[in-house]
Amino acid sequence: MRGVVQVQPTGGWNGGHTVTVTSAAKRTHDRIVVAHGGGGELMGRLIRDHLLEPLRNETLAGLTDGAVLPWSSDDVVFTTDSYVVTPIEFPGGDIGRIAVAGTVNDLCVMGAEPVALSLGLILEEGLALETLDRVMGSIRATADEAGVQVVTGDTKVIERRSDGESGLFINTAGVGRRLPNTRLGLERVAAGDVVLINGRIAEHGLAVMSVREGIEFDTKLGSDAAPLNGLVRTILDSGVNVKFMRDATRGGIAGVFADVAETAGLSVEVDEQAIPLSTTARHAAEMLGLDPLTIANEGKLVLVVAAEDADRALGLCRSHVLGKEAAIIGRVTDAQPALVELLTTAGGKRVVQRPYGEDLPRIC
Repeated sequence: MRGVVQVQPTGGWNGGHTVTVTSAAKRTHDRIVVAHGGGGELMGRLIRDHLLEPLRNETLAGLTDGAVLPWSSDDVVFTTDSYVVTPIEFPGGDIGRIAVAGTVNDLCVMGAEPVALSLGLILEEGLALETLDRVMGSIRATADEAGVQVVTGDTKVIERRSDGESGLFINTAGVGRRLPNTRLGLERVAAGDVVLINGRIAEHGLAVMSVREGIEFDTKLGSDAAPLNGLVRTILDSGVNVKFMRDATRGGIAGVFADVAETAGLSVEVDEQAIPLSTTARHAAEMLGLDPLTIANEGKLVLVVAAEDADRALGLCRSHVLGKEAAIIGRVTDAQPALVELLTTAGGKRVVQRPYGEDLPRIC
C-alpha cells in the first residue's frame, strides 16, 4: 500500500508547497530498504531500534559525528564512515574526495584536529584500473589538502553484480586530537544563539543527481566536497563562543536543524532569504521536485554561536576560501513546542522536518 502525499501551497522553495506524508507512508518495514540509508527519520528508527540496543554503551549513546575515547588522556577522537556514491566520479569530485573530506569533517566538527585515516577499499570485478588510479590520486590530493595521512588500510575484491558500471566502495576511519579548551555540544545551545552556514547549499547532491540522470544545466553545477578542518581551526582558535557545529551531509541542513530542536528542546527560526543558494541549484531542485534544505552537502558547516560573537564568526568564515559566501541564516528561540520554522520569501512560515527517507540514493 502506498502512502498518501498531500501538497499544500505555502510560498518559498520546492515549488511553493509543503509536502506532508501521512502515516500510511510511514509504515513499518520488516526488511532493509534504500531509504534506511538516507539520513532521515527512517534511518533514525533503524539506528535506534536495531543498532544501538545490542551495542549499548555510554560512549555510543551520544550519536555524535565521532567519539571522544574515554580512556585516552589527551582527548583522542575517533570516527568511521562508509561511502557508496553512484556514479563514483561526478562534477567537482569523486568517491575518494568525499571519503577523505567526509571523515576529516566528522572529526573537526567534534573540535578535533584530524591526525590519521584508515582506508578500506571494496573493488568490484571489472572496475577499470584507470578509474581506480584517478580515485587514488584524488584521495592523496585531498589528504594533502587536509594535512592528514592515510596510515593503514585494507582491500577486498567482490564478484561483479550487474552489467552496469563496476563499483568501488570505501570505508574510512579517522583519528583526531581534540583542541584544548574546546567544548561543543547540543547541550550548550541556548535561546538567543545565532545559526550560520559557510556557503551555498545543495550543490553536491544535485551535481551527483545530474550526472546520474543525464541532466545538463546552462551553468555548471559541481559538488562542494572539501575538508573543512582549516576553516574550523580558524574559527575555534579565535576564541569565538561556538556552541555546536555539524557538517550538513545526508538530510541536508534540515537534518541538522532537526537535531538541534529535538535534542536541545528549543526552536530554530530560519530565514529562507538569507540561505545561500545559487540560481542553478534552486532551479535544479525545483525541476526535480526536491527541497534544497534536505539535499546533501559535503563541504557545508552549520554553526551555532553566541549572539555576541555572530558577526565575528561571520567575518572569520568569509576570510577563508571555504567560507566566502557564509551567512547568518537563523536563530534559536525558546518557543514551544520545539520546532524548526522557515520564514519564507513569500512572508509566511512553514515547519521544516527531517526528511523521512532518501530523495537522492547513494549521494555519499
